[in-house]
Amino acid sequence: MIQNLLHALDVRISVLANNIESLKEARNNETKSSVGDKYETGRAMAQMELEKNQEQLSQTENRKTTLLRINPETQHDTVEFGSLVKTNQNTYFISIPMGKIELKEEAVYCLSPVSPISRILSGRKAGDTVTFQDKNIQIRQII
Repeated sequence: MIQNLLHALDVRISVLANNIESLKEARNNETKSSVGDKYETGRAMAQMELEKNQEQLSQTENRKTTLLRINPETQHDTVEFGSLVKTNQNTYFISIPMGKIELKEEAVYCLSPVSPISRILSGRKAGDTVTFQDKNIQIRQII
């Protein structure tokens, strides 16, 4: 599970790094046209796109750092950071916000520990039932 997420993050980091380099080149190669405002607008838009990609890169690197804090050998008795939680509804990996991923033909929802469902599940044990969005969710297994 963790290796799959790390691979996805590494791919995302590579794509963002390449985008940043391309945007820097485009911004720096923007030639001044006879219409001065067009030049300034083009550079400003390139700069905004560059900053957006840099922010996404920073967030992705932070997620990778967070994910690396999880020890896959740790056995969890209660739901906490690093737990894989199988319920009667879905399977959740309390780790980083990555959304739904397919793992061995099973959907797993990767959630931040501060997400609403993670907070409700936190500290619970296998066999416990919680209510989330008017649905009863029974914890079947914690790995």
